Amino acid sequence: MTPSTTFRFLSDLKKHNDRSWMEQHKKEYLQSRDTMLAFVKDLIRETGRFDPDILLLEPAKCMFRINRDTRFSANKDPYKTNMGAFMNKGGKKIQTAGYYVHIEPGASFIAGGLYMPMPEQLSAIRQEIDYNLDQWIAILKQKSFRNYFPDGLDKEHTLSRSPKGYDAENPAIEFLKLKSFTVSHPVSDSFFQKSGAVSDTVAIFKSMQPMIRFLNQALDN
Repeated sequence: MTPSTTFRFLSDLKKHNDRSWMEQHKKEYLQSRDTMLAFVKDLIRETGRFDPDILLLEPAKCMFRINRDTRFSANKDPYKTNMGAFMNKGGKKIQTAGYYVHIEPGASFIAGGLYMPMPEQLSAIRQEIDYNLDQWIAILKQKSFRNYFPDGLDKEHTLSRSPKGYDAENPAIEFLKLKSFTVSHPVSDSFFQKSGAVSDTVAIFKSMQPMIRFLNQALDN
């Protein structure tokens, strides 16, 4: 369970996004971070029951830093106004499909998959979908998956034309045009503040596990 103090801290940080304010409220930040770490630890333990690749991950190495990289951004605010963690095979420094939790006042969500894979990985995934389209579609049509992701895969990053080597009439073309393979389920702030937050989050993770397994098998081939 993520207490209301974490959401209050993130809301205050959004209003006072500067280093001097953060220094004055370092205690609240550390408390919020420790709470998130404990939450991620529980998620790893429970997710590991059906996805052993997750079981040995270290919570601290799954979490993203709150400091923003402002070098190439027009937004020069020094801090993110959310807390997020990615649990995936090999750890978040390895580009494999996994599970993501995002806590942000008014904009929290649970997601998973593989975001913007490198060209070789993208090619491998497209080939796997092309070769095993029936299996891929069956995964996306599973009742538990559709319950949380009724619109299917995110379409934010999609080619306007067929990728090189694939015909526009290919039955898998809607998937082959994708440059990311992710799903996202928005949740309310109260979702993370109730006693069943871990089990409810893990239930969403479990619904996407067949998709994640398919993507990672494509990368392993």
